[in-house]
Amino acid sequence: MKKRLFTPGPTPVPENVMLRMAAPIIHHRNPEFMEILERVHEDLKYLFRTTQPVVVMTCSGTGGMDAAISSLFRQGDKVITVNGGKFGERWGELARLYTGNCVEEKIEWGTAISPERIGELLDEHPDAAGVCITHSETSTGTASDVQALCAAIHEKSDALILVDGITAIGAHEFHFDDWGADICITGSQKGLMMPPGLALVAISERAQDIIHNHKHQPNYYLSLRKALKSHAGNDTPFTPAVSLIIGLDEALRMLRDEGIETVWQRHKALAGACRVGCQALGMELFSDSPSYAVTAVWLPEGVDWKQFNTTLKVKNGITVAAGQDEYKGRIFRISHLGYYDELDMLTMIGGLEHTLRMMEMPFEVGAGVSAVQQAFLGA
Repeated sequence: MKKRLFTPGPTPVPENVMLRMAAPIIHHRNPEFMEILERVHEDLKYLFRTTQPVVVMTCSGTGGMDAAISSLFRQGDKVITVNGGKFGERWGELARLYTGNCVEEKIEWGTAISPERIGELLDEHPDAAGVCITHSETSTGTASDVQALCAAIHEKSDALILVDGITAIGAHEFHFDDWGADICITGSQKGLMMPPGLALVAISERAQDIIHNHKHQPNYYLSLRKALKSHAGNDTPFTPAVSLIIGLDEALRMLRDEGIETVWQRHKALAGACRVGCQALGMELFSDSPSYAVTAVWLPEGVDWKQFNTTLKVKNGITVAAGQDEYKGRIFRISHLGYYDELDMLTMIGGLEHTLRMMEMPFEVGAGVSAVQQAFLGA
């Protein structure tokens, strides 16, 4: 049976990207590779909508988050973090580790923090050196209004703005320069349509100044100072994941050919169709601010998660993501991030119908697929 991946990382990899990565390996310290890396650097600026450097690091997105916190802040620096899911929680864990002075704002999973609340936090903590936010919380399928959050932060403070864009970049509209972010991170296995293994980190001019003047950074491999120094010469400080960067060159070409505005619109359309398809089958959405990257859905009452997941995967070839922490076994998550099109959403909802019918759940056969079709056709 054909395997179909609908998880928010790893996401499907296009055939032409896989073929580029399967080519004979080349050495990373020669002009051929540096030419590829130079092109990747320029296309990443296009993706992030920035004129500033976007460094390529051989690690996961979490490695990029680790590098950002450890390269920017010192022990004692106050950092505000927003915890609305597993990955917002991770910002807090990193801030506590490297600064020992984290103000963690916990919000209900499935909700997004408001600009007004961010402003209140900065009024309460005017000495904050940084604010860490999440654009698309993968664990809950929830999107935040990063443009409004950045504006609220700039109005109240000079704190650095760090954005987890790991499942947002390529799915949600994002303008690094215009919105005034200082750090934004994504991972290769998300909207970039690549296997895991690369973190891409955009760095503002003022963040670069702080990184270069931070003399006692508690890092070595995950050093943004080293990464920036090498980036200037289209190089990397350590041996990079050569084949992944070659594949990234092809993936970025695809995104640029499609046009970033069209890519954003495609994700919005896929997300909307997925949501109405699930609702037409009687299922409820988890988030009150749904992401364009991943849709979180409550498991129907009386449906056992293990049986549902096994039936979906083994009998229908579809892999989705489970809920996490207290929502494990209660929600599931469907990805529409990266290499997906309209027919993929029809397949996903059709497979969901097959699974629910095999589990003898009551619903009108074809209701979900019909809702998806109508969403795409504008009916």
